[in-house]
Amino acid sequence: MANRRNFIKTSALAAAAVVTQMPKVMAEENKRINKPLTVKPIVISTWKFGIEANEEAWKILANSGRALDAVETGVKIIEGNMKERSVGLGGRPDRDGHVTLDACIMDEYANIGSVACLEHIKHPVSVARAVMEKTPHVMLVGDGALQFALSQGFIKEKGVIEETQKEWKEWLKTSNYKPQANIENHDTIGMIAMDANGNFSGACTTSGLGYKMHGRVGDSPIIGAGLFVDNEVGAATATGHGEEVIRIAGCHTVVELMRQGKSPQQACEEAVARIVRITKGRGKNLKDIQVGFIAINQNGQYGAYCVQSGFNYAVHNDAGNNLIDSDFFMK
Repeated sequence: MANRRNFIKTSALAAAAVVTQMPKVMAEENKRINKPLTVKPIVISTWKFGIEANEEAWKILANSGRALDAVETGVKIIEGNMKERSVGLGGRPDRDGHVTLDACIMDEYANIGSVACLEHIKHPVSVARAVMEKTPHVMLVGDGALQFALSQGFIKEKGVIEETQKEWKEWLKTSNYKPQANIENHDTIGMIAMDANGNFSGACTTSGLGYKMHGRVGDSPIIGAGLFVDNEVGAATATGHGEEVIRIAGCHTVVELMRQGKSPQQACEEAVARIVRITKGRGKNLKDIQVGFIAINQNGQYGAYCVQSGFNYAVHNDAGNNLIDSDFFMK
Protein backbone atom coordinates (compact mmCIF):
# COMPACT_ATOMS: atom_id res chain seq x y z
CA MET A 1 0.00 0.00 0.00
CA ALA A 2 2.88 2.31 0.88
CA ASN A 3 4.49 1.54 -2.43
CA ARG A 4 1.24 2.44 -4.18
CA ARG A 5 1.02 5.76 -2.30
CA ASN A 6 4.64 6.51 -3.14
CA PHE A 7 4.00 5.69 -6.78
CA ILE A 8 0.98 8.03 -6.92
CA LYS A 9 2.91 10.77 -5.13
CA THR A 10 5.89 10.40 -7.46
CA SER A 11 3.64 10.40 -10.55
CA ALA A 12 1.82 13.52 -9.37
CA LEU A 13 5.10 15.35 -8.77
CA ALA A 14 6.37 14.31 -12.18
CA ALA A 15 3.17 15.48 -13.85
CA ALA A 16 3.37 18.79 -12.00
CA ALA A 17 6.95 19.22 -13.16
CA VAL A 18 5.92 18.59 -16.74
CA VAL A 19 3.07 21.12 -16.49
CA THR A 20 5.44 23.64 -14.92
CA GLN A 21 7.94 23.18 -17.74
CA MET A 22 5.37 23.22 -20.55
CA PRO A 23 5.12 27.01 -20.96
CA LYS A 24 8.90 27.22 -21.16
CA VAL A 25 9.08 24.33 -23.60
CA MET A 26 6.32 25.79 -25.74
CA ALA A 27 7.98 29.19 -25.71
CA GLU A 28 11.22 27.64 -26.91
CA GLU A 29 9.37 25.70 -29.61
CA ASN A 30 7.60 28.86 -30.74
CA LYS A 31 10.94 30.61 -30.86
CA ARG A 32 12.37 27.82 -33.00
CA ILE A 33 9.42 27.38 -35.34
CA ASN A 34 7.85 30.82 -35.59
CA LYS A 35 8.91 34.31 -36.25
CA PRO A 36 8.48 36.41 -33.09
CA LEU A 37 4.97 37.48 -32.17
CA THR A 38 4.11 40.83 -33.63
CA VAL A 39 1.63 43.54 -32.77
CA LYS A 40 -1.28 43.85 -35.19
CA PRO A 41 -1.50 44.82 -38.00
CA ILE A 42 0.73 42.85 -40.36
CA VAL A 43 0.91 42.34 -44.12
CA ILE A 44 2.94 39.74 -46.01
CA SER A 45 3.40 39.36 -49.74
CA THR A 46 5.37 37.27 -52.20
CA TRP A 47 8.62 38.15 -53.95
CA LYS A 48 10.73 41.30 -54.02
CA PHE A 49 7.96 43.42 -55.50
CA GLY A 50 6.08 42.70 -52.29
CA ILE A 51 8.11 45.46 -50.63
CA GLU A 52 6.48 48.12 -52.80
CA ALA A 53 3.06 46.49 -52.52
CA ASN A 54 3.36 46.30 -48.73
CA GLU A 55 4.11 50.02 -48.50
CA GLU A 56 0.76 50.86 -50.05
CA ALA A 57 -1.12 48.29 -48.01
CA TRP A 58 0.49 49.56 -44.82
CA LYS A 59 -0.86 53.07 -45.39
CA ILE A 60 -4.32 51.61 -44.88
CA LEU A 61 -3.48 49.18 -42.10
CA ALA A 62 -1.56 51.79 -40.07
CA ASN A 63 -4.67 53.97 -40.06
CA SER A 64 -6.91 51.19 -38.72
CA GLY A 65 -8.18 50.40 -42.19
CA ARG A 66 -9.69 47.12 -43.26
CA ALA A 67 -7.42 44.30 -44.41
CA LEU A 68 -9.56 43.82 -47.53
CA ASP A 69 -8.88 47.36 -48.72
CA ALA A 70 -5.21 46.99 -47.87
CA VAL A 71 -4.60 43.85 -49.93
CA GLU A 72 -6.49 45.15 -52.94
CA THR A 73 -4.62 48.45 -52.87
CA GLY A 74 -1.29 46.72 -52.34
CA VAL A 75 -1.42 44.28 -55.23
CA LYS A 76 -2.79 46.93 -57.60
CA ILE A 77 0.60 48.64 -57.40
CA ILE A 78 2.20 45.61 -59.04
CA GLU A 79 -0.66 45.05 -61.49
CA GLY A 80 -0.19 48.61 -62.71
CA ASN A 81 3.56 48.33 -63.24
CA MET A 82 3.96 47.71 -66.95
CA LYS A 83 7.57 46.66 -66.44
CA GLU A 84 6.52 43.57 -64.51
CA ARG A 85 6.51 40.48 -66.72
CA SER A 86 4.52 38.16 -64.46
CA VAL A 87 1.65 40.34 -63.23
CA GLY A 88 -0.81 42.64 -64.99
CA LEU A 89 -0.96 43.84 -68.57
CA GLY A 90 2.83 44.05 -68.69
CA GLY A 91 2.95 40.28 -68.30
CA ARG A 92 4.12 37.85 -70.93
CA PRO A 93 1.45 36.59 -73.34
CA ASP A 94 0.31 33.05 -73.95
CA ARG A 95 1.55 31.13 -77.00
CA ASP A 96 -1.17 32.73 -79.13
CA GLY A 97 -0.08 36.24 -78.18
CA HIS A 98 -2.82 37.06 -75.65
CA VAL A 99 -2.09 38.48 -72.19
CA THR A 100 -4.64 36.78 -69.97
CA LEU A 101 -4.96 37.72 -66.31
CA ASP A 102 -6.12 35.79 -63.25
CA ALA A 103 -6.96 37.16 -59.81
CA CYS A 104 -8.95 36.45 -56.67
CA ILE A 105 -9.75 38.13 -53.38
CA MET A 106 -11.19 36.91 -50.06
CA ASP A 107 -12.30 38.73 -46.92
CA GLU A 108 -12.86 37.92 -43.25
CA TYR A 109 -16.46 36.81 -43.84
CA ALA A 110 -15.49 34.21 -46.47
CA ASN A 111 -16.80 36.44 -49.24
CA ILE A 112 -14.87 35.58 -52.39
CA GLY A 113 -14.48 36.81 -55.95
CA SER A 114 -12.37 35.67 -58.85
CA VAL A 115 -11.63 36.24 -62.53
CA ALA A 116 -9.67 34.08 -64.96
CA CYS A 117 -8.48 34.50 -68.55
CA LEU A 118 -9.42 38.17 -68.36
CA GLU A 119 -7.96 40.39 -71.08
CA HIS A 120 -7.58 44.17 -71.52
CA ILE A 121 -8.20 45.19 -67.89
CA LYS A 122 -5.48 46.89 -65.86
CA HIS A 123 -6.61 45.75 -62.42
CA PRO A 124 -8.12 42.25 -62.45
CA VAL A 125 -8.07 42.13 -58.63
CA SER A 126 -10.60 44.97 -58.55
CA VAL A 127 -12.79 43.13 -61.03
CA ALA A 128 -12.57 40.10 -58.74
CA ARG A 129 -13.73 42.26 -55.85
CA ALA A 130 -16.63 43.52 -57.96
CA VAL A 131 -17.59 39.90 -58.70
CA MET A 132 -17.55 39.28 -54.95
CA GLU A 133 -19.58 42.32 -54.01
CA LYS A 134 -21.93 42.84 -56.96
CA THR A 135 -22.82 39.41 -58.31
CA PRO A 136 -24.24 36.16 -56.89
CA HIS A 137 -21.25 34.32 -58.37
CA VAL A 138 -17.71 33.50 -57.32
CA MET A 139 -15.80 33.36 -60.62
CA LEU A 140 -16.17 34.89 -64.06
CA VAL A 141 -13.87 33.92 -66.93
CA GLY A 142 -12.83 35.04 -70.38
CA ASP A 143 -15.14 37.26 -72.39
CA GLY A 144 -17.81 37.06 -69.69
CA ALA A 145 -15.38 38.52 -67.17
CA LEU A 146 -14.42 41.27 -69.63
CA GLN A 147 -18.03 42.20 -70.37
CA PHE A 148 -18.78 42.34 -66.64
CA ALA A 149 -15.74 44.55 -66.04
CA LEU A 150 -16.80 46.96 -68.78
CA SER A 151 -20.32 47.09 -67.35
CA GLN A 152 -18.81 48.14 -64.03
CA GLY A 153 -16.92 51.04 -65.55
CA PHE A 154 -13.50 49.45 -66.00
CA ILE A 155 -11.61 50.74 -69.03
CA LYS A 156 -10.57 48.45 -71.87
CA GLU A 157 -6.83 48.72 -72.38
CA LYS A 158 -4.44 47.57 -75.07
CA GLY A 159 -3.92 43.84 -74.70
CA VAL A 160 -0.18 43.41 -75.30
CA ILE A 161 2.47 46.08 -74.86
CA GLU A 162 5.20 46.55 -77.45
CA GLU A 163 8.01 45.11 -75.34
CA THR A 164 6.27 41.82 -74.61
CA GLN A 165 5.05 41.54 -78.18
CA LYS A 166 8.68 41.67 -79.35
CA GLU A 167 9.59 38.98 -76.80
CA TRP A 168 6.68 36.83 -77.96
CA LYS A 169 7.70 37.09 -81.63
CA GLU A 170 11.23 36.11 -80.66
CA TRP A 171 9.85 33.15 -78.69
CA LEU A 172 7.83 32.03 -81.74
CA LYS A 173 11.06 31.31 -83.59
CA THR A 174 11.60 28.24 -81.43
CA SER A 175 8.28 27.94 -79.54
CA ASN A 176 10.23 26.18 -76.82
CA TYR A 177 7.96 25.86 -73.81
CA LYS A 178 9.49 24.78 -70.52
CA PRO A 179 8.60 26.71 -67.36
CA GLN A 180 11.64 27.18 -65.15
CA ALA A 181 11.88 27.52 -61.39
CA ASN A 182 12.37 31.06 -60.14
CA ILE A 183 12.30 32.58 -63.60
CA GLU A 184 9.79 35.41 -63.53
CA ASN A 185 7.54 34.16 -66.28
CA HIS A 186 5.24 32.53 -63.78
CA ASP A 187 5.45 34.47 -60.53
CA THR A 188 2.53 35.92 -58.65
CA ILE A 189 1.86 38.74 -56.24
CA GLY A 190 0.01 37.11 -53.37
CA MET A 191 -0.75 39.23 -50.31
CA ILE A 192 -2.31 38.37 -46.96
CA ALA A 193 -2.97 40.78 -44.11
CA MET A 194 -4.34 41.04 -40.60
CA ASP A 195 -5.71 44.44 -39.64
CA ALA A 196 -5.84 46.21 -36.27
CA ASN A 197 -9.15 44.48 -35.49
CA GLY A 198 -7.60 41.05 -35.99
CA ASN A 199 -9.44 40.39 -39.25
CA PHE A 200 -7.82 38.73 -42.25
CA SER A 201 -8.08 39.23 -46.01
CA GLY A 202 -6.02 38.18 -49.00
CA ALA A 203 -5.55 38.84 -52.70
CA CYS A 204 -3.66 37.08 -55.47
CA THR A 205 -3.06 38.24 -59.04
CA THR A 206 -0.93 37.11 -61.99
CA SER A 207 -0.56 36.99 -65.74
CA GLY A 208 0.29 33.32 -65.37
CA LEU A 209 2.88 31.24 -67.13
CA GLY A 210 4.56 32.97 -70.01
CA TYR A 211 3.70 31.32 -73.35
CA LYS A 212 1.17 29.00 -71.73
CA MET A 213 -1.56 27.35 -73.79
CA HIS A 214 -4.40 29.77 -74.46
CA GLY A 215 -7.04 29.23 -71.80
CA ARG A 216 -4.65 27.81 -69.19
CA VAL A 217 -5.55 28.76 -65.62
CA GLY A 218 -3.25 28.16 -62.67
CA ASP A 219 -3.84 28.33 -58.94
CA SER A 220 -3.92 32.12 -58.53
CA PRO A 221 -7.65 32.73 -59.12
CA ILE A 222 -8.75 29.56 -57.34
CA ILE A 223 -9.88 30.04 -53.76
CA GLY A 224 -8.34 27.25 -51.70
CA ALA A 225 -5.42 26.79 -54.09
CA GLY A 226 -3.65 30.12 -54.58
CA LEU A 227 -5.34 31.84 -51.64
CA PHE A 228 -7.37 30.99 -48.57
CA VAL A 229 -8.57 32.97 -45.56
CA ASP A 230 -10.28 31.70 -42.41
CA ASN A 231 -10.84 34.43 -39.86
CA GLU A 232 -10.82 31.89 -37.03
CA VAL A 233 -7.39 30.62 -38.01
CA GLY A 234 -5.37 32.76 -40.41
CA ALA A 235 -4.51 33.11 -44.07
CA ALA A 236 -2.17 31.72 -46.72
CA THR A 237 -1.21 32.42 -50.32
CA ALA A 238 1.02 30.70 -52.84
CA THR A 239 3.33 31.36 -55.77
CA GLY A 240 5.17 29.28 -58.33
CA HIS A 241 3.91 26.47 -60.56
CA GLY A 242 0.17 26.61 -60.15
CA GLU A 243 -0.55 23.08 -61.30
CA GLU A 244 1.41 21.73 -58.34
CA VAL A 245 -0.43 23.98 -55.88
CA ILE A 246 -3.81 22.92 -57.24
CA ARG A 247 -2.96 19.23 -56.74
CA ILE A 248 -3.07 19.63 -52.96
CA ALA A 249 -5.51 22.57 -52.67
CA GLY A 250 -2.41 24.24 -51.30
CA CYS A 251 -3.53 27.28 -49.33
CA HIS A 252 -6.58 25.58 -47.87
CA THR A 253 -4.23 22.81 -46.77
CA VAL A 254 -1.92 25.32 -45.05
CA VAL A 255 -4.80 26.98 -43.20
CA GLU A 256 -6.30 23.66 -42.13
CA LEU A 257 -2.92 22.56 -40.79
CA MET A 258 -2.83 25.75 -38.74
CA ARG A 259 -6.33 24.95 -37.48
CA GLN A 260 -4.95 21.64 -36.22
CA GLY A 261 -2.41 23.53 -34.13
CA LYS A 262 0.59 23.81 -36.42
CA SER A 263 2.44 27.11 -36.61
CA PRO A 264 2.44 29.00 -39.93
CA GLN A 265 5.98 27.80 -40.52
CA GLN A 266 5.13 24.17 -39.80
CA ALA A 267 2.01 24.37 -41.97
CA CYS A 268 3.94 25.75 -44.95
CA GLU A 269 6.60 23.08 -44.52
CA GLU A 270 4.02 20.29 -44.43
CA ALA A 271 2.27 21.59 -47.55
CA VAL A 272 5.57 21.70 -49.44
CA ALA A 273 6.39 18.20 -48.16
CA ARG A 274 3.12 16.94 -49.68
CA ILE A 275 3.99 18.52 -53.02
CA VAL A 276 7.42 16.93 -52.86
CA ARG A 277 5.95 13.48 -52.16
CA ILE A 278 3.42 13.78 -54.95
CA THR A 279 5.99 15.07 -57.42
CA LYS A 280 8.34 12.20 -56.67
CA GLY A 281 5.45 9.75 -56.81
CA ARG A 282 4.59 10.98 -60.30
CA GLY A 283 8.16 10.41 -61.38
CA LYS A 284 8.84 14.11 -61.91
CA ASN A 285 12.05 15.99 -61.16
CA LEU A 286 11.84 18.39 -58.23
CA LYS A 287 14.38 20.66 -59.92
CA ASP A 288 11.76 21.50 -62.54
CA ILE A 289 9.26 23.01 -60.11
CA GLN A 290 9.05 25.78 -57.57
CA VAL A 291 6.21 26.40 -55.14
CA GLY A 292 6.29 28.77 -52.22
CA PHE A 293 3.74 29.36 -49.46
CA ILE A 294 3.40 32.21 -46.98
CA ALA A 295 1.02 32.19 -44.02
CA ILE A 296 0.00 34.14 -40.92
CA ASN A 297 -2.10 33.14 -37.92
CA GLN A 298 -4.22 34.93 -35.32
CA ASN A 299 -1.23 35.49 -33.06
CA GLY A 300 0.56 37.47 -35.72
CA GLN A 301 3.02 34.64 -36.29
CA TYR A 302 4.09 34.13 -39.88
CA GLY A 303 5.98 31.57 -41.87
CA ALA A 304 7.13 30.66 -45.37
CA TYR A 305 8.60 27.67 -47.13
CA CYS A 306 9.34 26.60 -50.70
CA VAL A 307 10.57 23.65 -52.73
CA GLN A 308 13.95 25.06 -53.70
CA SER A 309 16.01 28.16 -52.99
CA GLY A 310 15.23 31.45 -54.67
CA PHE A 311 11.87 32.44 -53.21
CA ASN A 312 11.61 35.53 -51.01
CA TYR A 313 8.77 37.39 -49.37
CA ALA A 314 8.13 40.78 -47.78
CA VAL A 315 6.79 41.37 -44.25
CA HIS A 316 5.54 44.73 -43.04
CA ASN A 317 4.65 45.30 -39.39
CA ASP A 318 5.50 47.87 -36.73
CA ALA A 319 9.14 46.85 -37.04
CA GLY A 320 9.26 47.96 -40.67
CA ASN A 321 9.11 46.47 -44.14
CA ASN A 322 11.61 43.68 -44.75
CA LEU A 323 12.44 41.24 -47.53
CA ILE A 324 13.20 37.73 -46.28
CA ASP A 325 14.68 34.74 -48.08
CA SER A 326 12.45 31.74 -47.51
CA ASP A 327 13.75 28.48 -46.11
CA PHE A 328 13.43 25.62 -48.60
CA PHE A 329 13.27 21.86 -48.96
CA MET A 330 16.03 21.11 -51.46
CA LYS A 331 19.17 21.80 -49.46
